[in-house]
Amino acid sequence: MLVSVVLAGFGLGASLIIAIGAQNAFVLRQGLRGEHVGPIVALCAASDMALIAVGVGGLDQVSRVVGWVVPVLRWVGVAFLVVYGALSLRRALRASSLEAGTAEAGASLGRALATCLALTWLNPHVYLDTVLLIGSVALGHAPHQWWFAAGAMAASWCWFGLLGYGARLLRPVFATPRAWRVLDVAIALVMWGIAASLAFR
Repeated sequence: MLVSVVLAGFGLGASLIIAIGAQNAFVLRQGLRGEHVGPIVALCAASDMALIAVGVGGLDQVSRVVGWVVPVLRWVGVAFLVVYGALSLRRALRASSLEAGTAEAGASLGRALATCLALTWLNPHVYLDTVLLIGSVALGHAPHQWWFAAGAMAASWCWFGLLGYGARLLRPVFATPRAWRVLDVAIALVMWGIAASLAFR
């Protein structure tokens, strides 16, 4: 019984987290560059754990009572995604900034973590997915909702670990500046697409 609940949580968590998004694109890029992969993976997974715990703990009701929280987060997220997309496009257009194998000078750990935090916590989708959706589905498995939550949290750790550390297998593909430019253009388009979906929802 408990195993099936854990697997259900793992399945829902995986189905939500594997979708291409701003956070995944950032983790992939860090993994390809081999920069601060461990801290980035841990931060993403720990953030998901915290948000899932909030949802399963029933505090998602607060967001329904305080109605202004979601709209404010939505527009802050839109602004951040537009700016980050522009920075990615600028990287792609600067021929001197990308060199095969090394690319531009990497960001500091603090800057990388700050960017990761912003991509995670300023994205309204993360609250809808982890807090509201996973939280509400988990409560449907009461009194075993925390086992469901554990499965969803495990999916987060597995995915970010696979994405961050598995990205090195793609490094031969990204051995040329052109491949990095294509990746940065794709990241910019993903960011702007998410921003547009939030803005016109």
